[in-house]
Amino acid sequence: MTTLASVRKNLAFYLTQPVVRLLARTGITPNTVTWFGLLIAVGAGVLIGLGHPFVAGFVVLVGGFFDIIDGALARSTDRATRFGAILDSTLDRAGEAVVLLGLLVFYTREQSTAGVVVVGVVWLMSLLVSYIRARAEAAGLDCEVGIFTRAERVVLLALGLLLSQVGEALLIILSVIAALSFITVIQRLLHVWRRARMG
Repeated sequence: MTTLASVRKNLAFYLTQPVVRLLARTGITPNTVTWFGLLIAVGAGVLIGLGHPFVAGFVVLVGGFFDIIDGALARSTDRATRFGAILDSTLDRAGEAVVLLGLLVFYTREQSTAGVVVVGVVWLMSLLVSYIRARAEAAGLDCEVGIFTRAERVVLLALGLLLSQVGEALLIILSVIAALSFITVIQRLLHVWRRARMG
């Protein structure tokens, strides 16, 4: 799992560096980028709720990119702060919630009980994945483990939205997100249990 976390970090580094270098010259703060990422997520949620999931798929991808830009910019410009990290984490959760809320509206309008239930499970699992790590780290335990973190959720969700015109592709992909997120919850709980036993 450590290798997987390293792969994620290296990939994020290479994807963000050109934009980070550009933003570093402008004086734009990491917190500004964080708030802008939330606005993008709100836009995606509104588009989904209004029945435009395909367009929202592109918006979700852009928003996901800004989610990793803010932290990279903070480290690159030596502006990383504890408040900035908390703000970033908080607005990431808010942005994800707004997108899922848009999906709830979408499936409610479609009168799809299955869609509403699956989105609810995705919402619950995404909260648990994030909460376990936050709670573990507050207790002094590292928890960068799991096959399916926020980055993977964003990419797969965007793919589902882009394929929303193809039968039940969106619902199937949301079900996959729910299942993989559940597996990640179990992985993180087991990891924390083992670390806690080690003292």
